[in-house]
Amino acid sequence: MISRRDRQPTRDSAAPLRVVFVCGRNRWRSPTAEQLYRNDPRLDVRAAGVSSSAKRRLSAKDLAWAELVIVMEKQHGARIRDQFRSEPNLPAIESLDIPDDFEFLDPELVRLIRTGTEQILDAWIGAEAENHPDRG
Repeated sequence: MISRRDRQPTRDSAAPLRVVFVCGRNRWRSPTAEQLYRNDPRLDVRAAGVSSSAKRRLSAKDLAWAELVIVMEKQHGARIRDQFRSEPNLPAIESLDIPDDFEFLDPELVRLIRTGTEQILDAWIGAEAENHPDRG
């Protein structure tokens, strides 16, 4: 379910983790994830798509801002690496492996996003939360 990340940057544990959720067209899955996590104090979130027809297309500025990119499918991560291969410092990319079978806020989509994202966040900020009980 979760892809292996190459690196996890040292970060300021007092600041929210900057996460971009990415799907193909930024219509259902990534906007659902953004909606679910927009008020989570652990995170600062954005949503985007990799397709040329995306409602909001992923940009180099998004990638420069992000500490972590969570894609809905592994192919989205491959597309990011290909489209932005000239970017010197891509953030870590993790995959939730959620197919494009759901509409915005579909209960099963919500469950899959929360389950996968919490596993990823546990790896990224879980130890941090244990060391800082006021965070997480």
